[in-house]
Amino acid sequence: MTGEIGQFALLLALAAALVQAVLPLWGAQRGDLRWMALARPLAGVGFGLTSTALTSLIAGFVQVDTSIAYVAAHASQELPLGYRITASWGGHEGSLLLWVWMLAGWSALVAARSAGLPAAFAARVQGVLGLVAAGFLAFIAFTSNPFGRLLPAPPDGRDLNPLLQDPGMAAHPPLLYMGYVGFAVGFAFAVAALLEDELSPRWTRWARPWVLAAWSALTAGIGLGSFWAYYELGWGGFWFWDAVENAAFMPWLLGTALIHSLAVAEKRPGFLRWSVLLALLAFSLSLLGTFLVRSGVVSSVHAFASDPARGLFILALLAAAVGGSLALYAWRAHRAPPAERFAFGSRESLLLLNNLLLATATATVLLGTLYPLAAEVLGGVKLSVGAPYFDTVFPPLMLPLVALMVIGPLARWKLAVMPQLRPLLPLAAASLVAAAALALGLQGSLWMAAGIAAGLWALGGTLALAWSQRTAWRHGLPLWLAHAGVAIFVLGVTLVRSLEQSHDLQLAPGEQASVAGHVLRFQALDAVDGPNYRAARATLAWHRGGEPLLLAPEKRVYGRRQMAMTEAAISRGAWRDVYVSLGEAGADGRWALRVQVKPFMSWVWAGVLAMTAGGLWGVVARRPRVRTAPEVEPPPLVQPLPSTP
Repeated sequence: MTGEIGQFALLLALAAALVQAVLPLWGAQRGDLRWMALARPLAGVGFGLTSTALTSLIAGFVQVDTSIAYVAAHASQELPLGYRITASWGGHEGSLLLWVWMLAGWSALVAARSAGLPAAFAARVQGVLGLVAAGFLAFIAFTSNPFGRLLPAPPDGRDLNPLLQDPGMAAHPPLLYMGYVGFAVGFAFAVAALLEDELSPRWTRWARPWVLAAWSALTAGIGLGSFWAYYELGWGGFWFWDAVENAAFMPWLLGTALIHSLAVAEKRPGFLRWSVLLALLAFSLSLLGTFLVRSGVVSSVHAFASDPARGLFILALLAAAVGGSLALYAWRAHRAPPAERFAFGSRESLLLLNNLLLATATATVLLGTLYPLAAEVLGGVKLSVGAPYFDTVFPPLMLPLVALMVIGPLARWKLAVMPQLRPLLPLAAASLVAAAALALGLQGSLWMAAGIAAGLWALGGTLALAWSQRTAWRHGLPLWLAHAGVAIFVLGVTLVRSLEQSHDLQLAPGEQASVAGHVLRFQALDAVDGPNYRAARATLAWHRGGEPLLLAPEKRVYGRRQMAMTEAAISRGAWRDVYVSLGEAGADGRWALRVQVKPFMSWVWAGVLAMTAGGLWGVVARRPRVRTAPEVEPPPLVQPLPSTP
């Protein structure tokens, strides 16, 4: 009866979401406290019901109940238990149920933590979240039911897509959806603020920790997805500028701008309208990503195959959310307090430039993602916009943004005076000299030099700022961690893209070859039987006169789906990764091998971890009370900085 229990829980959750969407909003409009008081318990009811539905689906997968069509399509008796659980969100219907469960969880958390909010405002927030939940629950009920029966039930299922049979899939989708859906909270706070009689800046302080939590989850989700693509897909890269990857990256970019805007909007009313707009657009881009993944308009390893009816339903939800919220913004945004005047070069102007650069970067990614789709729909022309476009237009926007991370925190409010920058001049000179020397010595490009210079400047400046303001480490640590993470990430990406080597060769067992100054010896080839696959495993020795490093790449064939997979062998280190993937065997018995040496690859992942840690620390850190008096200037850098970071 797990299917029927889950189905019934979903229908009850839809009814609860509709009530949550209507009564609290109507109560806030009429000033009826009894109806407003329904918002919090209804959020809890919705979370309980969606949890029941998700638990029922997981139970069906654990039991391999093939009478449920979705289970039969994505599980089998041979599938290990851990993967049966993660398979519950391995397809369209189950992942959408996870999406709605995440939304219900955010709504319940907001309800539990909103006791200090005005009753009308809290009711409006829950009402907006109820509207979003009702739309997606209706989508599940009418087009994407994960509990549909398959009669007669087959003796076993098709098995999970081998690409998804990986431990990373236990965390990647939940983290990604937590970030995607978490921006709905910022969206709800912004809409609730627009519905108030006066667009007060107070909502920015209430919304900031929720937005920061969503941004942190999305950062971790994108990073984990890139890590999964790196080690699982066998091609050795971590970012392909795939349309579905871009769909997650665009809300992250606008979410970054939103965090910076919210941080000052309460004290600087000029950023209030900008914060509202960013909150609306960040969640709108999350909905756009949901449409791209599930409509079938793009082909991607990350996308779910879907039919046009589903795509039209999501498109209608997207149009309603975006169109309705932007219309409300156009109607009510003028109620915000007037902006104050500030000089060019002040902290306000630098924050504004930061947001404009992030918004422009988002627009360039959006253009590159949607233009091929628009060209095909309008003109029937198939176009491909790939990495060359993004690698050309994106760095010129990001490198100035990285440079601003050091200058912005030192600038003065309203005034274009930055005496604290003088001690940073040696750092700037050292960064430029070091970058030029590395680029020339390694015969790198101008972009390599620019990326290294920007990364060294940002990392050194952030560490210097953290040291000079160490007495306020509790409040400053989130900023320093996140900015240091960005700097480390930029250095890692620049160096790995500029210095990586790739070598294709063919070897038979017992043969060896010289690769990147090392000797690669093919020691053995073994047949391996897994729980639901057969594999050929190569044992390779990689060395340069010392103790050999053993690598064991595999070529797997999953029997039930008859799908071949490459399992790369990776030796990770602080300074370089050695990445070996096993191809096919030739008629002469030699196996195709691709050996890639990737310097500083671990810095990419370290940067993502630091950014995520900074965001999470900002969520839990106790923020200082907001002062209405003029701000105290940031303490100067009391000591000259060293010549190198």
